[in-house]
Amino acid sequence: MHGDTRITYAHLNRRVERMAAGFQLRGLRPRQRVVVQLPNVPEFVVTVFALMRVGAVPVFCPVSHRTPEVSHVVRVAEAVGHVGPSTYQGFDHTAMVADIAAQGPFPRRAFTYEAPGTASPYGGLTTDVSGCHYFPLGSLDSPPERARAHSADQVAFFLLSGDTAMAPRLVPRTHNDYAYQARAAAELVSLTEDDVYLAALPAEHNFTFGCPGIVGTLSVGGTVVLAEDPDPAACLPVVARERVTLTSLSPADARLWLDALTTVRSDLSSLRLLQLTGSPPQPAAAARVGARVSAELGCRLQQVFGTAEGLLTLTRPGDPEETVLTTQGRPLSPDDEIRIVGTDGNDVPDGDPGELLARGPYTPRGYFRAPDLNARRFTPDGYFRTGCVARRTPDGNLAVTGRLDRR
Repeated sequence: MHGDTRITYAHLNRRVERMAAGFQLRGLRPRQRVVVQLPNVPEFVVTVFALMRVGAVPVFCPVSHRTPEVSHVVRVAEAVGHVGPSTYQGFDHTAMVADIAAQGPFPRRAFTYEAPGTASPYGGLTTDVSGCHYFPLGSLDSPPERARAHSADQVAFFLLSGDTAMAPRLVPRTHNDYAYQARAAAELVSLTEDDVYLAALPAEHNFTFGCPGIVGTLSVGGTVVLAEDPDPAACLPVVARERVTLTSLSPADARLWLDALTTVRSDLSSLRLLQLTGSPPQPAAAARVGARVSAELGCRLQQVFGTAEGLLTLTRPGDPEETVLTTQGRPLSPDDEIRIVGTDGNDVPDGDPGELLARGPYTPRGYFRAPDLNARRFTPDGYFRTGCVARRTPDGNLAVTGRLDRR
């Protein structure tokens, strides 16, 4: 759901099939990378699934990124295509792509999204002087071909690293590891086909896309509602109208929701779970907001800590209130392995702070095309150095308290 738009599972599948055929007709091939830079609109979900059906690899990119970040992502990924709005919130994305294309061999195809009821200022199919071809995203509507078989061990898509201190790094996630993550997270929060998930944070974030998020909700037959802005004036009426049962917010956004309850009158009785995240978490802010959630929203709180690089920790439904308010819970998988180490690289005693290291069934082997960085951020035996400071509580939960200045 998005605004007044309603898409059934059957309709979604048909749109994905026909868009995938359209991508193929326009030259996309398996394992080619395509930057996807879209807001929270149905086309984001359709595009990502259509690219994966072709065997192409979406590279998730925030719609807020501009030429410096996008050109870096395009260059590292050697992305042959870009999917994004022609303009969005006053910024000309198509002009940005044209500028990037003029500076190098990538991308060669740009697929422009137009919001319903608007016309493209670029007039449909065009080619610029750099040789980049432009297609309206809505024109990708061709009779589907027989589906191709793809290995579940192949890279399904790339997430971007969440560390804002460095240029974006590409994190490969396979079909296998991400399907496990989304389904396990859905099971942990008891998602069913009766649940309605509100994607209020950007859909390209790991948290929103699959913790359990969009993918986890769709995996159980539930309903996904897309919101382009987490602002309470926009979202609280949506919670009431669509009978949203769970959503995910940052502590800052959750505080805005709580503060707006006196002015935005909406029936929020359907909401059963609010996931709270931050990278790294802000313990004091999360505790203050969490204490208000159950009292003022009348729903349960779940703290979540995750990285694009794989580790996901969550508090459990049966955890005591103090655990939910003061920790980020335990790893999602029983096969996740956690170390907390000091500056000497040795494990610190339980209760002492140190750098959080992790490896598990959904931890990638490294960043894409970044051998020097991989040597620093991944240990020889496969642990990812998160760069976050954490301590282990006596009952086995993790309290993540900050970030190291690791470049």
